[in-house]
Amino acid sequence: MAVPESLSRAQARRIALAAQGLADPTPTGVPTRRHLRRVLDRVGLIQMDSVNVLQRAHYLPLYTRLGPYPTTLLDTAAYRRPRELFEYWGHEASLVPVGLHPALRWRMARARDEAWGGMRRIAQEQPELVAWVRDEVAARGPLTAAEIEHDAPRETGHWGWNWSTVKRALEYLFWAGEVTAADRTPSFARRYDLPERVLPPAVLDAPTPGEADAHRALVAVAARSLGVAAEPELRDYFRLPAAGARRAVAELVEAGELTPVTVAGWQQPAYLHAAARLPRWVRGNTLVSPFDPLVWERGRAERLFDFHYRIEIYVPAPQRVHGYYVLPFLQGERFTARVDLKADRRAGVLLVPAAWVEPGADPGETAVALAAELYRLAGWLGLDAVAPPEGGDLAGPLAAALVGVAGVR
Repeated sequence: MAVPESLSRAQARRIALAAQGLADPTPTGVPTRRHLRRVLDRVGLIQMDSVNVLQRAHYLPLYTRLGPYPTTLLDTAAYRRPRELFEYWGHEASLVPVGLHPALRWRMARARDEAWGGMRRIAQEQPELVAWVRDEVAARGPLTAAEIEHDAPRETGHWGWNWSTVKRALEYLFWAGEVTAADRTPSFARRYDLPERVLPPAVLDAPTPGEADAHRALVAVAARSLGVAAEPELRDYFRLPAAGARRAVAELVEAGELTPVTVAGWQQPAYLHAAARLPRWVRGNTLVSPFDPLVWERGRAERLFDFHYRIEIYVPAPQRVHGYYVLPFLQGERFTARVDLKADRRAGVLLVPAAWVEPGADPGETAVALAAELYRLAGWLGLDAVAPPEGGDLAGPLAAALVGVAGVR
């Protein structure tokens, strides 16, 4: 696209959606590894989370972009040779393309100073424990934390270890890059092993860049995945230090990879990536995970979509506004609804505790589109039915629309 000096909010919104792969056509058949790679190229990394009220968080961004797909596609890329992804601290706990391992080694090297407090204290105060845990992984891995703890000396031992200390030692080693995730158990417990037994040799043998080069590489990934963004959002994508991110942005501007632009309604300067696309329109209806990179940065979601969104998982139930696990509904280039969802796997039903329409959206049209999407999601999850919504200002229209969809299935 020709590089403009300014963008309307609608243009910025379409650029952002295209950059995230939400303007790409969904596969007509069963998605393949090629489709997976296309999504990874768009989003840069995938956030993980342990909440499983609907579906594990890392599976949902691919569903949003590909529609129903076999989750084994992602499992194989992350946990089978030749691996294309590895677990590490990217945005939060994330699946990251293995090619970015060298660019994240600066974070591994800072583990003793920057890992969370409990991990740092273990490394500083009980180095014998950390060494013992690493030796256990080296000798017997892959292992879960529980399997390591099972053989650890108890309080009668001369170091006084227990599960919490063993777990913190293991997490410190994970932060430091001395162990990594070999795979996950059915209960989602991480199984740890040495990097040399998990990651491709070419990745481990790749030279380690200096911090400035690493920060620039990560900001470049963020910029390509965001399309157009302010500096704090480029920094937040991989949770980079402020000074390093600012320097990286300046260097990418100088190299012509980023262009400063103004966006209507944005107070902060914005940066447009050289590969950004501006589609004429964005079509399709899809649900978006609370942990999707499209809505990671809440201020950006408000500036682009006029959409105020918060995750209420950790909010006490009486204080929640929209529900526990609420997914925004993207209709074309607008968020038109949000819906609280829960998978009742035993009954085979997708539960809808609440459904809400966004200001300015037509409740009837939104309900019809959302009902079809809920049945599509239910089918992907292996559920047979969608329950009528229990609350929310879209409950009535959505209940009627669900009956219509069920009647033609």
